[in-house]
Amino acid sequence: MPSTPIAETVAALMPRAKEELTELVAFRSVADEEQFPRAECEAAADWVADALRGEGFQDVALLDTPDGTRSVYGYLPGPEGARTVLLYAHYDVQPPLDEAAWVTPPFALTERDGRWYGRGAADCKGGFIMHLLALRALKAAGGVPVHVKVIAEGSEEQGTGGLERYAEAHPELLRSDAIVIGDSGNFRVGVPTVTATLRGMAMARLTVDTLAGNLHSGQFGGAAPDALAALIRVLDSLRDEDGSTTVEGLANDAVWPGLQYPEEEFRKDAKVLDGVRLTGSGTVADRIWARPSVTVIGIDCPPVVGATPSVQASARAQISLRVPPGVDAAEAMKLLAAHLERHVPWGARARVEQIGEGQPFSADTSSPAYQAMAEAMAAAYPGEQMQEAGQGGSIPLTNTLGSLYPEAEILLIGLSEPEAQIHAPNESVSPEELERLAVTEAYFLQNYARTATAG
Repeated sequence: MPSTPIAETVAALMPRAKEELTELVAFRSVADEEQFPRAECEAAADWVADALRGEGFQDVALLDTPDGTRSVYGYLPGPEGARTVLLYAHYDVQPPLDEAAWVTPPFALTERDGRWYGRGAADCKGGFIMHLLALRALKAAGGVPVHVKVIAEGSEEQGTGGLERYAEAHPELLRSDAIVIGDSGNFRVGVPTVTATLRGMAMARLTVDTLAGNLHSGQFGGAAPDALAALIRVLDSLRDEDGSTTVEGLANDAVWPGLQYPEEEFRKDAKVLDGVRLTGSGTVADRIWARPSVTVIGIDCPPVVGATPSVQASARAQISLRVPPGVDAAEAMKLLAAHLERHVPWGARARVEQIGEGQPFSADTSSPAYQAMAEAMAAAYPGEQMQEAGQGGSIPLTNTLGSLYPEAEILLIGLSEPEAQIHAPNESVSPEELERLAVTEAYFLQNYARTATAG
């Protein structure tokens, strides 16, 4: 990376960034009180608020959102007549899952093999640190050239929509000319990337009941309807023989026109075991960015250890359906619920509950903000040009902001490249990517400030 005052400042600030990320990762801020105490999220929110105050932000507030969590807001005024840019990150994290699978403790940032490991290191506590680095570098270089709003969400990973509902009820709070969502990632380390599309999400919970209570499988098995077997039948109907998603009424043949994802690279990134085939048809990019995909993310049934010879009276599963741009998530949810109910065998009783929903997103990459970002990325990543990719995941707030502020330009960047293994054990962040993307964001804010003054 060429030596500039901004690049030099960010490099000098990296030890401080590591210390701060260590403190932030230490909070077990999973926004689910059944797994971790609410106090962990509250302490993380307080930390974020204190960090904003320390950078001179005004109107710093802990926002009590309708889902019972807190988002953190702050405003940093820039020059008179300047544009306003909203910087987004979230401080809540996914649960660590199997802690035994972590090489080092999930809530202790640990350096290993040139990366920093810990839950939230990339997704998305590192994104908040990225914003701080960029702003500090700009202040050291003469000042932040735009008005800056920061919002750090407290329940993004749960998909419960608290910040979305709060923003809808307070539409002026986050109004801005451009929005940088720091919750995505480069196509791979060293390849500067903006995420041009996001798949949306429909989340459902299916409960199947067949008996008044469990029965002895020797005495009743063979005739008594097994709820777990019925559930398995339903879940199997969601995919065809090659693994393609088959929710009835939902198209599954779209084609991704841009950057492609070579299959061997995907197999390596996803750590697919030798001899195991990928699922679905079309290119990898088609499958993960342009088409719907269904995943069974949890099943309630007896564990193997301690299992008894019983016919199960009840079983349930949680199902995540990702939907591509061009598909309405609410309509997809209706189709999913109808499909599940239609495929329940043996007259079993079934109940489908909607757990969460988020609309897909597609950006206008021809806007001035994208040109400013392309120039910033080319400067921070010498020899590389900005790439446009999709993302299979969902950031529901993105569409809420797009609806509230249709004139705003929305860009998605971040630290969640494939090696980061977000949502999995041993999540990590590349400190080099953190440094380069902080420089990128600082350059972007300078470039964007020069495009025009706010209208």
